[in-house]
Amino acid sequence: MKFYGRKKELEILELNQVQSKKTACFTVMIGRRRIGKTSLLLESVKNKKYLYLFVSRKNEQLLCAQFQKEAQEVLGLQIFGSITAFQDIFEQLLIYSTKENFSLIIDEFQEFEYVNAAIFSDIQRLWDKYKDQSKLNFIACGSIYSMMLKIFENRKEPLFGRLTSKMVIQPFSVGVMKEILKDYNPKYTPEDLLCMYAITGGVAKYITLLMEAGATTEAAMFDLITRPDSPFLVEGKDLLVSEFGREYGTYFSLLQLIASGKTTQTEMDSIVGKNTGAYLVNLEKEYSLINKNKPMFAKPESRKARWSISDNYMRFWFRFIYPSQSMIELGKHELLREYIVQNYEQYSGLMLEKYFREKLSESERITAIGSYWDNKGENEIDLIAINDLDKTGIVAEVKRNPKKINIDLLKIKAQTIQKELSKYKVEVMGFSIKDM
Repeated sequence: MKFYGRKKELEILELNQVQSKKTACFTVMIGRRRIGKTSLLLESVKNKKYLYLFVSRKNEQLLCAQFQKEAQEVLGLQIFGSITAFQDIFEQLLIYSTKENFSLIIDEFQEFEYVNAAIFSDIQRLWDKYKDQSKLNFIACGSIYSMMLKIFENRKEPLFGRLTSKMVIQPFSVGVMKEILKDYNPKYTPEDLLCMYAITGGVAKYITLLMEAGATTEAAMFDLITRPDSPFLVEGKDLLVSEFGREYGTYFSLLQLIASGKTTQTEMDSIVGKNTGAYLVNLEKEYSLINKNKPMFAKPESRKARWSISDNYMRFWFRFIYPSQSMIELGKHELLREYIVQNYEQYSGLMLEKYFREKLSESERITAIGSYWDNKGENEIDLIAINDLDKTGIVAEVKRNPKKINIDLLKIKAQTIQKELSKYKVEVMGFSIKDM
């Protein structure tokens, strides 16, 4: 697959690279696995001098032997003797960078924790020693969000405060998703686009798997993800067990509840049988997997919070795949597909709301976006977008079927927050699958 999007990210990486010609630059890049971090970094250093090192969980001496060989092959840097500690290689690279500008990319940086946790202190000591003379563009890239935050944002950690730049890589925008799908299926339908969005959420690897397998229609996508050999069936567990460790069972239960529509803490507490507050905070703050949503214009102390899974693939996996493990173990993949199809229309209606929130965020001048619901659950508004600079706003209803959009009823619902909306010139709209 060709390289898509990432214009702003490439611009930032280029600015950092230019800066490194005069003074050393230390960038950290964080993003969930499969998001396309490595492809982005390699695109950014194309036709430039760089050394790419991948950290795997192996003996430090073996890892150093591999890095020593790569430094010699790529940079022509001769590091003599048998190197047993990463600090020795890193120091030689820093010394080399006092004379030569180049980019050093260390991928899966957080894995040093399992190789030798002292490496982070070694890097800090050597960086502080050489950075004023160095012309190194140093990029540390990692995919386990909680560990990367701990390494760089915990005040007690040695690398705290050493960064020049921090980048958090997000999924592809809906505009880029449309571009990709059009390239592979020029006659795609809105249903095809919605299905790709609902399953992948713009994660580069998942889109690549679909497109390269020719799964460019809704039906073909369902076929691919439910095949016995499909990576989509095991991906959720593979990604999260290493994040959660021993407590993964509780976290999985909460994510399954949220995906099934149990979105308030009260509901989850009653089902799980204990206070889930600390777990929910961890899922939001430490793992960046869920969002705490409040109605637009709600006061900060409002308790009308609903939780949602931020990652589309994870939401899909916990809604359909994880609850169907026994079906999968029995080899009933055709029944799994049938189960998904039976429940998909209602599920995709909620994903359509999320799609339009993202689309408006990308295409319109807005400063805040969300939805609204009252205490009784009688008045719900799917989408509210406002611009505090222009004093304009959009109030919208989102339905798969355009015939089910009721603008008159929406205007009545909007009257319940007339006081908050009175500051803005408001446009009342309806969005359906035809408007994607």
